[in-house]
Amino acid sequence: MAAEIGLLASCADNEFSDLTTKEISSAALINLEMENHKASNGVSLNTPGWYADVSCGWPGEAHLYKVEKVLFHGKSEYQDLFVFQSSAHGKIVILNGALQLTEKDEFVYQEMLTHLPLCSIPNPKKVLLIGGGDGGILREISRHSSVNQIDICDIDKMVIDVYKRFFPEIAIGYKDPRVNLHIGNGIEFLRNVPQSTYDVIILDAFQCLGPEEDEVGDKYFLESVVKALRPGGVMSCQADSLWHAQFSVADSIARCRQAFKGSVSYAWCTTPPYASGMIGFMLCSTEGPPVDFKHPVNPLNPENYGVAKGPPLFYNSEIHTAAFCLPSFAKKMFGSKI
Repeated sequence: MAAEIGLLASCADNEFSDLTTKEISSAALINLEMENHKASNGVSLNTPGWYADVSCGWPGEAHLYKVEKVLFHGKSEYQDLFVFQSSAHGKIVILNGALQLTEKDEFVYQEMLTHLPLCSIPNPKKVLLIGGGDGGILREISRHSSVNQIDICDIDKMVIDVYKRFFPEIAIGYKDPRVNLHIGNGIEFLRNVPQSTYDVIILDAFQCLGPEEDEVGDKYFLESVVKALRPGGVMSCQADSLWHAQFSVADSIARCRQAFKGSVSYAWCTTPPYASGMIGFMLCSTEGPPVDFKHPVNPLNPENYGVAKGPPLFYNSEIHTAAFCLPSFAKKMFGSKI
């Protein structure tokens, strides 16, 4: 999810190098030799028993989590995955040094990235998810009864297996019989999708759209997304925070409009674990039937939980519309460009 450099103040990397699916007791955590981690400004972040989440895009600040127990640390061919039990946020996942989610509030991001696009068009049937190996977005897609095909492409089976083991309430999304799992490179998968296949594409595998964007800011990648969507189809992806000094909503919208010939809108919501306490979303539609992202036309059925064990905890139709409201400073900064 957000791109941060994670530092575990009381665990040296060499202590974890040969771990795959081992669990480590709290006592072992305390006895591990502390590595001399330092931030880019030279200030030591060594705080025994705490995990310091430091974002390279947010200098001068860090978010600390008290570590109660290390649950897992493993390295696959592609990624480094670290899971620990915190004292205040439940289980926390660090993927490649970046805080991916906390058990306390994972539903916020999962629900918004999913329902903002799916509730904006009538009768969505085919959905593609790139990334999202934890299964939380699958769980949210399952609430939509009109959907008859859910394809997910994630590069790393290790991540999927770890979520099924430690986060069954999130990975429950894989129990939906409509889900088709593809292990592989999401970019290559998209390139091979026949034209006009999907109603909705959700991107959850790349850096946020913004100053540190990579794939989602690439013209040719966005063109492959457009090709895979049917006319009037929609895409949702992460976008950076309005509080990021180097993030221009207007520039990001302009780039998306060059690829998508329909509607393009920026939304946001609060997300306590992420730098600045918020995350953005970019919603784009292809040329075809018009899409008004700000007013949901396909509201959730409150009685349909899908494979989830209860109703959404954050998303509702009022939140949907409110997510597109910008604070005054953003309106003043970007004006008519958005």
